[in-house]
Amino acid sequence: MATITESSAALPQLTNEDMARYSRHLILPEVGIEGQQKLKAAKVLCVGTGGLGAPLALYLAAAGIGTLGLVDFDVVDESNLQRQVIHSTPDVGRPKIDSAAEKLQALNPRLKIVKHETMLNSQNALEIVSQYDIVADGTDNFPTRYLVNDACVLTGKPNSYASIFRFEGQASIFGAEDGPCYRCLYPEPPPPGLVPSCAEGGVLGVLPGLLGVIQATEVIKLILGKGEPLIGRLLLVDSLNMKFRELKLRKNPECPVCGTNPTVKALIDYQQFCGIQPPAAVQNGIPQMSVKELKRKLEAKEDFLLLDVREPHEFQIANLNGKLIPVGDLPNRVSELDAARQAGQEIVVHCKSGGRSQKAAEFLQQQGFKNVSNVSGGILAWSAEIDPSVPKY
Repeated sequence: MATITESSAALPQLTNEDMARYSRHLILPEVGIEGQQKLKAAKVLCVGTGGLGAPLALYLAAAGIGTLGLVDFDVVDESNLQRQVIHSTPDVGRPKIDSAAEKLQALNPRLKIVKHETMLNSQNALEIVSQYDIVADGTDNFPTRYLVNDACVLTGKPNSYASIFRFEGQASIFGAEDGPCYRCLYPEPPPPGLVPSCAEGGVLGVLPGLLGVIQATEVIKLILGKGEPLIGRLLLVDSLNMKFRELKLRKNPECPVCGTNPTVKALIDYQQFCGIQPPAAVQNGIPQMSVKELKRKLEAKEDFLLLDVREPHEFQIANLNGKLIPVGDLPNRVSELDAARQAGQEIVVHCKSGGRSQKAAEFLQQQGFKNVSNVSGGILAWSAEIDPSVPKY
């Protein structure tokens, strides 16, 4: 398998300090001096410095990657520290990209770090991705995954991919020559709200460590041209039972991006592609209520029913004293709301961030409830805008 870096004649020389630092690599026949030179010449882009990006970037920096690009625009939150090991408690409130760059530079002062403090989008992705040899996708949402995939295919860059949820993860290499891309595996995104985010469903703190290290391993193998990369293979990780499975993937000749006759030749609107609509006063017939309006209604003691559709363990962490019926139980317990329906009482539904409550509100509307609203942003917005003493989780 060909490497993605220059010929040996063009590779940078190793200094005596390099020899000492990477001695355990140099005595590996599969790496050696030339392999370490390839690592030093390589340019890798890490999209995200969160759960996956943290271990990924740390191990790439330690391995001697010459140039590491970081893309992130978020700030460190206390809830990140359970898994995003590149950040620490004093970093809370700092830009993640600054916190990450500081730790990486401390680990390896010879590392060249390029910071892209921006949201990767259809306007800047091609320009950013084209500067690197390999992209490592550490994102946690479908629009950015499709964006990264398409940008990699259009620029001819391999994409070391991973994703995580609860106790499970998956990893592969997409966009390699003759290999499948992310769209070959997932031609269409799931409907909005169908797949909970890690913020809603949770994630075992060590899981992104497992998957991020796998991503870093694949990046290094691609640079060295050694071993068998995860091209055409999807590695499935079940950390709860500590089982690893593998699925064979094939390049789809009819793929709109990497197929024989591609129809996607430029980046598109990925929010629209994934069915994500901008905030609106009404979504799918459900009025959206701000947390400020909910606060006003509570203080005015208006006659309405506040319905909490989270899980009982979430209710124990933080609640607004609403009636608890988890969204999955709602079809079997909807009769508990009959009195409110018969009286025409307004039902205001909330969850952690607004996704599950929107689905619950739509279900109630389908069941004949005429006066249903969804709290936009849920508990997280309440904590951020109304009462900081309410825990974020």
